[in-house]
Amino acid sequence: MDESSTNQAPAAIVEVVEVVEAAEKPPFVEDGRADVVLDFVIDALAAMGMDCTVDLLEPDEEDPPEEIRLEIEGRDAGWVIGKKGQTLSALQFVANRVINRPTKTRRHVIIDAEGYRARREDALASMARRLGKQAVDEGKIITFEPMSPQDRRIVHLALAKFAGVVTKSDGEGEQRRVQIIPVRR
Repeated sequence: MDESSTNQAPAAIVEVVEVVEAAEKPPFVEDGRADVVLDFVIDALAAMGMDCTVDLLEPDEEDPPEEIRLEIEGRDAGWVIGKKGQTLSALQFVANRVINRPTKTRRHVIIDAEGYRARREDALASMARRLGKQAVDEGKIITFEPMSPQDRRIVHLALAKFAGVVTKSDGEGEQRRVQIIPVRR
């Protein structure tokens, strides 16, 4: 009986699959970029004339080890947050660009100020659930105002297991928004 008449993969393919499955991600080794981004954010805030302190947070157990978390506190933290977190997001974007180069493994920088991100996430998730209930009750599609990718993700996750609705992002670029669509039963 030849190989083509059986439902088994050729031995060479099986060996390759086993080698790929056996390959593990190398253990994370601190590379000093956390200190580099901390210094960058401190210098950027000082150049902006902001009266703030910046702390490098220890990663939580559920956080990936390559993630870098910074917390900004102080009198001018509200200015650093900006309208709907835009200034904070811009600072985070630039900080990520500073430490991530094509030749290096990607590290993700998350910058928060006075717990703003957690409060924003809770408020968006709560609003999403309230509007999800409204969409089900009225049987109408509800469309949010344009949102950042992070905010859209929060809404999608908040309604992922919400009975009676599905969510969809619609639009392009800065005008992308989330729709809550009631599901017919």
